[in-house]
Amino acid sequence: MSDNAKTVKVRLVKSLAGTQQRHRLSVKALGLNKLNDVRELPDNPSVRGLINQVYYLVRVEQ
Repeated sequence: MSDNAKTVKVRLVKSLAGTQQRHRLSVKALGLNKLNDVRELPDNPSVRGLINQVYYLVRVEQ
């Protein structure tokens, strides 16, 4: 990604055990596999939608 592109860091902070299948798939789509995994993703509406769906499992770091 270029330096001036907006990005957002997302960290998985809660376990996926007992969550809905849809939410597990959303976390996987964000590229998060294990607890405390961090991914830097482009800040666009589709990524924000995935984050909003699983807000209780992830933390957004700036």
